[in-house]
Amino acid sequence: MANELLIRVYDVGLGDCIYVRIPAVSGDNNDAFHMLIDCGTWSSESLLETALKQLASELPAATDAGKKRLDLVVVTHEHKDHIAGFDPALWEKFAVSNVWMNCAMNPKHPEAGKTRKVRKVAEKAMASLASLGSALSPRLSELVSVFEIGNAGAMNTLRHALLAGDREPTYVHAGQTHKDHGIELHPNATIHILAPEFDFDRFYLGKVAQTNLKGVIGADAFAAKGEADPDSKTDTDTASAAVPDPPPEPKNISQAAFRALRARMQSNAMAFADLDGKLKNNSSVVLLLEWKGKRLLFIGDAEWHGAFKEGKMNGSWNVMWKERNELLTQPVDFLKIGHHGSENATPWDMGSGTVTEEAKILEAILPLPKAGNKPTARAVVSTERGKYRTIPRGQLLKEIARRVDGATSYADDLRNYQPKDVADFLAYEREWLTELQPPRTDFERIRNNNGFIDVTFD
Repeated sequence: MANELLIRVYDVGLGDCIYVRIPAVSGDNNDAFHMLIDCGTWSSESLLETALKQLASELPAATDAGKKRLDLVVVTHEHKDHIAGFDPALWEKFAVSNVWMNCAMNPKHPEAGKTRKVRKVAEKAMASLASLGSALSPRLSELVSVFEIGNAGAMNTLRHALLAGDREPTYVHAGQTHKDHGIELHPNATIHILAPEFDFDRFYLGKVAQTNLKGVIGADAFAAKGEADPDSKTDTDTASAAVPDPPPEPKNISQAAFRALRARMQSNAMAFADLDGKLKNNSSVVLLLEWKGKRLLFIGDAEWHGAFKEGKMNGSWNVMWKERNELLTQPVDFLKIGHHGSENATPWDMGSGTVTEEAKILEAILPLPKAGNKPTARAVVSTERGKYRTIPRGQLLKEIARRVDGATSYADDLRNYQPKDVADFLAYEREWLTELQPPRTDFERIRNNNGFIDVTFD
């Protein structure tokens, strides 16, 4: 119904593509506010094509002949499972009014310069490693694949092609609402931006990582306002040593020395690639949508890293708990489970029973119901096992299921299920399959052959 708020989580495999319709006062779909949060996948891109085709059928006609109107596209962060679907060919029939991206995605953002330098070093390191091919470990092959994806094309679409008239995206940060960006909504609706903070390097990069970066690129490049160029010579000339070009086949050195050189190169590359990945996840746009007293939380891939501490490489959840505490200390009515059910994207005690800051956050947003009561909040996870060992983490989903309505057991639906990675499935999910879990897109596909999961609010 057009007078209900609709959240539609599309099944795009291991990725996110979330449609939200906020009703208008008139109750007419043509007057409603239509937004899409992310459009990406690590799985088949045909799933994105199917999702966008279905999305188009829900949207009103735009003033541009033959196109459908989409009022807002939110790009939480720059990873393939969130942006791979921004291929110009897939968006020819959409007229997009606004694009929000996180402030760290702004190539000129003054408070994320060090983070961009980390990215440059990581990209150079991954390019060097890619030449090793089959010599890479499975973990390094996975990291290299992250940097080989066509992110550049998707980012070009988002920055230059999605909006008509040479308009640029809006780079958002914590503390803002939809009103700060000239968007009008139903008077009973508010979109709060909870993350990331404007001073990105300070909150998320931390002093230790900055010291390591300085040691790699040199003091001059570290202090420079421009981007770091790992090829340039620095005052200590450490950039080229720490991020070397691919080593040649052994000629004048022993096989043992060559292996040691390759191991050092892989170690440095992995460290900076891991750091860049965490920074991107923690740059996620986090939205709290308030609707007629209901609180709906969309967190992208925001991570937790232990209690907040000034000067530390903090996780986004911990920064929000400190800086946006007044908006997180109340229960939510809907949670889009972070990072496809990853163990480090929903704050929890990791099954230890220890009272940590993360355990307090989870209890605040999804409190366990009191004896005799049933939970009323809803949650959905968009996931698919196959790329990462602990995504999804069955024990975490079981814990969330204790706190939400609509939890279900998929055991009977999966009797003939053949996971892509049997070993990881047995290690991280098998023992949890008989337990209740929140609705998840991959298993709903098996159960009902659905292309999405809907959650509605009056």
